[in-house]
Amino acid sequence: MNIHFKNTRIKITPEVYEPAEDSFLLAEAALPRILDSNRILEIGCGSGLISAVIKNNTKAQIIGIDINPHAVKCTKDNGVDAIRGDLLSCVKGKFDLIIFNPPYLPTNDEERTDDWINAALDGGNNGRKIIDRFLLKAREHLVDNGRILLLVSSFTDIEEVKSKMLSLGYFVEEICKERYNFEELLVIAGTMVKK
Repeated sequence: MNIHFKNTRIKITPEVYEPAEDSFLLAEAALPRILDSNRILEIGCGSGLISAVIKNNTKAQIIGIDINPHAVKCTKDNGVDAIRGDLLSCVKGKFDLIIFNPPYLPTNDEERTDDWINAALDGGNNGRKIIDRFLLKAREHLVDNGRILLLVSSFTDIEEVKSKMLSLGYFVEEICKERYNFEELLVIAGTMVKK
């Protein structure tokens, strides 16, 4: 299957999360916030849609990370450098911008599956398990005044996510939001302000 979006053609494979409303919203939010000199990291790159859109529409340097080996291959096949890893555990150095469309669906033990798609969806019991891990580590990989762009869902308790970000020293700004059926999606920017 192929997707065409923002001057970019993406091939999707079955073992990889198929881009949906959340992916497109985050890509749209990211583009106007990228400077040509940015070093950008996308966590959970999946098919590579967001990274490829950024690569094809800016001069930014971007690399993707995903825990799913099929996603890493798919991202590479779509023209973006990618490595396999669990969040930021495989990365050294600092970035101007880290983008993340995390697994955010609240998932209990009975709902979990043993396939790679589960890794793209399973946000733990409250939907924030992976988000909280990411927020703790992302600070170490941002330059002074570096930013994260994080997609969150009303299923994860958006105010709880924003509160966690504030408690970790991020300046928090709502970038854009959309309502889809019974869910609201929001892109939040978090900036690590130099002290």
